[in-house]
Amino acid sequence: MPNGIQSAFRAAAEAGVGLLAACNRLRLPGTQNPFVVGVHEPMREELTLENLPVAGAIPAGLDGLYLKMGANPVRPAMRGHDWFLGDGMVHGLAIEGGNALWYRNRWIGSHMAAAALGRPAAPGPRRGGNDTVNTNVVEFGGRIFAVVEAGSFPVELSRTLEEQRYNPFDGTLAGSFTGHPHRDPLTGETHAVAYDGRIWDSVRHVVVAPTGQVVRDMPIAVEHGPCIHDCAITARFVIVLDLPVTFSFAAVLAGYRFPFRWNPGHKARVGLLPRQGHSADILWCELAPCFVFHTANAYDDADGRVILDVIAYETVFTSAAGGLDTPGRLERWTIDPATRRVERRVLDPAAQEFPRIDERLLGQRHRYLYTVSVPADGNTQLAGATQLYKHDLATGERHVHDFGAGRIPGEFVFVPARLGAGEDEGWLVGLVIDTARDTTDFAVLDARAFEAPPVAKVRLGHRIPPGFHGNWFPARDPT
Repeated sequence: MPNGIQSAFRAAAEAGVGLLAACNRLRLPGTQNPFVVGVHEPMREELTLENLPVAGAIPAGLDGLYLKMGANPVRPAMRGHDWFLGDGMVHGLAIEGGNALWYRNRWIGSHMAAAALGRPAAPGPRRGGNDTVNTNVVEFGGRIFAVVEAGSFPVELSRTLEEQRYNPFDGTLAGSFTGHPHRDPLTGETHAVAYDGRIWDSVRHVVVAPTGQVVRDMPIAVEHGPCIHDCAITARFVIVLDLPVTFSFAAVLAGYRFPFRWNPGHKARVGLLPRQGHSADILWCELAPCFVFHTANAYDDADGRVILDVIAYETVFTSAAGGLDTPGRLERWTIDPATRRVERRVLDPAAQEFPRIDERLLGQRHRYLYTVSVPADGNTQLAGATQLYKHDLATGERHVHDFGAGRIPGEFVFVPARLGAGEDEGWLVGLVIDTARDTTDFAVLDARAFEAPPVAKVRLGHRIPPGFHGNWFPARDPT
């Protein structure tokens, strides 16, 4: 295989497809790359900060770790870079007893990052030609893993972030993984749809047991090498999003490092895979061309249909240089297994991304859904994206929390207030960049008083780049 194509495959793996949706990524020759300047300028060092200042009062019982991942190249390239690309960095904040004990940020010890930093790479087995991990931080079997799609094995992290090891789920993961696994709270199993940029005719349904080992790795036949960033689950099905963004030789030959583009010759379809079914058992349901980076949730309704809430784009990556063509909007898809029809309904046309719910309800009926506002013009510096949205799907209302001018929120995560708390009874936590001061707050909102000021803010005296995804990891039971 020509070196250029091999490099493209490695770049596709590095991209993860990392994600995101808030920016137009068009880069003109000779211009400064938007993803290494402004709010996206990478951090240059690893910090350990202790006993951080808190404004307000951190709620009682909100004890644990907030961890977030993103691409943070050690040596950022001014040209040819992409938001999806770059060495992974994990940011962590430890909270206990109303105090912010510490903040740490650490690069993931890939071979490339370690060489640039002049230190040994993280131990553990690798797969493929690229071991960059930069997309999400999740829990498996009581352990913390950094993950990426289409490329590297996951990286197991200690709760202090001081130790890391590449770990294919104790040797049970044979191929690539995903940046968006979904844990079924009723069974404890975690489901993923994984693809590999070097394999164009199949993707895989991967199931990880509650103990953290792979117990199912089932191939699914596809065409053209589709990019599948996310999936969803219901009590009956795993939902496979086979949409018209596929591997592009034209992008590779043009020298672009991110080699996926809009493919009008690839039919858009949603696959309903029975949980224990095989490729031949999938119910494929065609729909009008569109693309989805992120699902919020899915469930089976009383009439046997599947309800799927997503952020949908009419087109993405249609130009030679890639980029988002239209803003993402919140849609509800009703999928009928009997007729194989998909009904699309716009719930909110405003530009938004990063949908999250109370994940105790993953695969079940949900009422509330939280998203982040995105500039409608695709401004690469995220100027004006200062709001979070809370959608009440029972009433159709959208509530808005505005952090104020120049304060840019990232993805926020729902944390239940207590064991047995009701849906929406809890806290929304996440990072907010203050562009005027070049600092960051970890903000805690009361989900039931969504529009009110944060109940607490942990002050960080530096800017954390927007990054991708994160999660809350409750403190371990002392028993």
